[in-house]
Amino acid sequence: MIPERLQFLTNPTLPPAQLAELFSVAGEEIFLVGGSVRDAFLGRAVEDFDFATSARPDRIGELLESWADVVYDVGATFGTVAARKDGVTVEVTTYRSEIYRDDSRKPIVTFSDDIETDLSRRDFTINSVALSLPDLTAVDPHGGLPDIAQQVLRTPLAPDVSFGDDPLRMLRLFRFYASLGFEPDPVTLIAVRDMAARLRIISAERIRDEFSKLLVTDKPSDSLRLMVRSGLAEFFVPELPRLSMEQDPHHRHKDVLEHTFAVVDKSSPDLILRLAALFHDIGKPDTREFGDSGVTFHHHEVVGARMTRKRLRELRYSKEVVDDVSQLVFLHLRPHTLKMGWTDAAVRRYVRDTGHLLDQLNELVRCDITTANKAREAKILAGIDELERRIAELSAKEELAKLRAPINGNDVMSFLGIEPGPIVGEIMDLLLEKRIDEGPYSVEEAYEIVRKWALDRELDAPGIIEE
Repeated sequence: MIPERLQFLTNPTLPPAQLAELFSVAGEEIFLVGGSVRDAFLGRAVEDFDFATSARPDRIGELLESWADVVYDVGATFGTVAARKDGVTVEVTTYRSEIYRDDSRKPIVTFSDDIETDLSRRDFTINSVALSLPDLTAVDPHGGLPDIAQQVLRTPLAPDVSFGDDPLRMLRLFRFYASLGFEPDPVTLIAVRDMAARLRIISAERIRDEFSKLLVTDKPSDSLRLMVRSGLAEFFVPELPRLSMEQDPHHRHKDVLEHTFAVVDKSSPDLILRLAALFHDIGKPDTREFGDSGVTFHHHEVVGARMTRKRLRELRYSKEVVDDVSQLVFLHLRPHTLKMGWTDAAVRRYVRDTGHLLDQLNELVRCDITTANKAREAKILAGIDELERRIAELSAKEELAKLRAPINGNDVMSFLGIEPGPIVGEIMDLLLEKRIDEGPYSVEEAYEIVRKWALDRELDAPGIIEE
């Protein structure tokens, strides 16, 4: 009898039932595998389906072409063909085995002829359970179902073999810990400590993608903490373990690493914000100084922004992600620098400097408050509230999101009769500074500022006639 929680898989409108008929008529075995099976047994929503089959990639493609709305063969080299039908994505993979060479960044893929071999080469036992189609009989040679019930993360083969096959599985261990809450098996963790350096053979892109998934889980801190303790973090985010700085007995300061974990957990599960939360204090170890007044970390936001940019580039994040995250790190102390209230000019400058990151920066600043001193927390929050109130107030009057001078660079060149060059940029900066310091002003005032500037500089500008 099929368990109630799996009954939906027999629905004739869903891919499992449809592909079961399609492949069986073609004389091929097909199984539902991986996260699809795990989530089905956990009672979690299954939106995409993964299958394993005896069919070779070319044959898979032929069969899916007759069924799907669109077929993607981007993974065919590794035995995987993806397809989409009625808004649902499926991946169908030939039974396989994959092993990395000691110095290789790409797996050697060989195909096998049985589901048991395929399951043995999967990452964890919880993902090494297959359901035969169409009868939904479980194939579980490595005890995945008991591990799902007990919420344990183990490898189907000895962990040194599984991690040797694909070292990225060590990082995936911590991602599943974060996303599912399943505890890593102690023997598996020992293998991570012993084999962590092997992560070096994995491409930065694969590490980036796995790390990004970990960061946007509901509560990444426990996983990040264990990842640091295991030594794995040292091989792709070495700045993180450095935050666990030795405490000076005469100049006490908070544990920066634990503070960082708290900030990450408090922030929304947005990748840009989570990366900024993770890296916002990485400049502290290099800027720590002890003085009569205690411990200081002067300019750690400047140092941290530079370090963040370097690390994210090495992890092959996009230019947009690198720019946004490093800018948030650079600006995360800005709201604390104004102790005497927010003048109109200060508010305009803050909005100009933060740009599209305004809401994310304000959230990061709020999340950065982890003090146990409630009075201090209330004072800082009140300052941020005041800043946001002033932004809303000025925005209503001045459209701060469109903060710009009344005229543009083309207007300046036409007025002065000059060609593009540094002078135009210098003039536009002057006009914008006036807009920030004094608020809106007219086009006529802008041209008068340009005229006086040109005369004061004795600029050779054909468009200027001295009165």
